[in-house]
Amino acid sequence: MLSREENALLTQVGPGTPMGNTIRRYWIPALLASELPEPDCPPVRVKLLGEELVAFRDTMGRLALLDEYCPHRRASLFFARNEECGLRCVYHGWKFDVEGRCVDMMNEPTELSFKQKVSITSYPMVEAGGILWAYMGPPALRPPLPHFAWTKTPATHREVSKVIQESNWLQGVEGGVDTSHAPILHRVISPSSNRPGLAAQSPFVRGAAPHIVVDLTDYGYHYAGIRRLDDAEAHIRTYHFVMPFHQIRPSQTDAGSAAVAGHIWVPQDDETTMVFNWEYSLGEPLTEADRLGRFLGNGPLDVDQTTFRSIRNKRNNYRLDRQVQKTETFTGIDGINTQDRAIQEGMGPIVDRSKEHLGPADKAIIQARRLLLQAIKTVEEGGTPRGVNPSYYAIQAGEGVLPRDADWRTILTPDLGAAEILHTV
Repeated sequence: MLSREENALLTQVGPGTPMGNTIRRYWIPALLASELPEPDCPPVRVKLLGEELVAFRDTMGRLALLDEYCPHRRASLFFARNEECGLRCVYHGWKFDVEGRCVDMMNEPTELSFKQKVSITSYPMVEAGGILWAYMGPPALRPPLPHFAWTKTPATHREVSKVIQESNWLQGVEGGVDTSHAPILHRVISPSSNRPGLAAQSPFVRGAAPHIVVDLTDYGYHYAGIRRLDDAEAHIRTYHFVMPFHQIRPSQTDAGSAAVAGHIWVPQDDETTMVFNWEYSLGEPLTEADRLGRFLGNGPLDVDQTTFRSIRNKRNNYRLDRQVQKTETFTGIDGINTQDRAIQEGMGPIVDRSKEHLGPADKAIIQARRLLLQAIKTVEEGGTPRGVNPSYYAIQAGEGVLPRDADWRTILTPDLGAAEILHTV
């Protein structure tokens, strides 16, 4: 458990907060590239770390993320005209370029040269892997670009999506690094059911309660859930936690090909999170069924593509079907990640972790909290937090049934890139 003071330290992300300052040292997913599809397209509202912003792509295709409110009379630049390499406020015609400089004022005499004295907060953005990433920290400390393995995969083999979660970001991260819940929460209890979930006969479900092994690295950690099947074999599933909010896990496509997938839990504010979901195939291109994402509940049939709100949500109890819960699935809720959101949102906006009772199965969660608290301390002392230097770009995750004495690290995650295992707990 955490003290209430530590809990507040990790969950509060607004400007000037210790956790907010720490997250600002990393590249942060801000929106899908498809939300700004072409030069001079309409601007888009973005909320990140408690800041209300507006993103646009200018006439030359350059990306920008500005304070939403014009510094003149605080009119929203969401209503602005995206024209001729700048965003022009429709209230009095003040215009700002991608670097936040005021380049024109329609309501002021030209000879006053007033525009040279005005600017607006601007953050750099880059495009990688179908996502637009923002850097909100000190300019001199900007880290290397976010080129994960999945961001460099051809679009034919990659899918990204986004969904809003109505809870603090840490609840999502902790769910993502908690392997012990998966074969319970996501279990299918009827062999004849075709609903999304983990079949009762799968080794992931059949195995014993997991033994958790965590390898601390310079980017966060690599960890495994080891489930004994019998005296000879175990089911082993590996994951990565990349600071401060990335999960990487094994997956498979609709056709059964090997794939790698993950989530990124980005705080909009203390009580709302943007969850970016990604997957890439290690073999054949993704199919249309893969892109619909019905298994997870993150695709266009399950998430409103204008608001990015899940169709199954807390206002309709996630369309929980009690008969299905009795006869087909453990929860009665369709969609693996919809089930996750239901539980995590159901905890309330911010969990009071001082009331928890953690056990050995929670080792990965405990380590994530320790790493985040250490990152806060490092930033406050003027250092570079773990995960800023990109040793994790080549890493993958794996899953399989192996002999109990097998070297699972070599078999399931043969390439940890330049990362080094610093310590195993």
